[in-house]
Amino acid sequence: MARKSLQQIKKDEEKILKELKKNARGSIEDIAKKYKFSRQKVWRIIKRLEEKGKIWGYFTVVDDEKLQQERYFVLIRRSTEPIDDAIQKIIDLTMHDIGETLGIEVECSSYLHGIYDWAFIVTAPDMKSVKRFSHLLTKEYNLWIAEVQVLQDIFTVKKCGIVNPNMKKLKDFA
Repeated sequence: MARKSLQQIKKDEEKILKELKKNARGSIEDIAKKYKFSRQKVWRIIKRLEEKGKIWGYFTVVDDEKLQQERYFVLIRRSTEPIDDAIQKIIDLTMHDIGETLGIEVECSSYLHGIYDWAFIVTAPDMKSVKRFSHLLTKEYNLWIAEVQVLQDIFTVKKCGIVNPNMKKLKDFA
């Protein structure tokens, strides 16, 4: 009986997470109605997910174009030099702070497995700012960086699980 209960709890959590991913500002009442749960049950599940660290926080998806910002991907391939000394700078978000001084917001920063070892997704007013950012990045971590590539996001189809409401613009662009 207890095993089935644990399975049901997991299924209920998955349902709530699915709804929160679609719209983190959705009301508890709407979620409860959709799944025929009580408001209290939904609230308890959300609190439990937060306490367990399964939910880190909530994010607002913005239209970069309307904010006069452009989106870029900064890809980094590291050198063979051991990265031990750079770890604390990464943990301290040193590059995030440097980016802010250039008018750059680091939306995402991830350690990767593959051809590239690190990726930043940033928003900035223009490519010039991102080039300055990548130059400072290379300067700050010169021992550990072998290559930096900057890619501009021309059109975002889906961001943070949300489909771009301006999809007609993609047809015009293509």
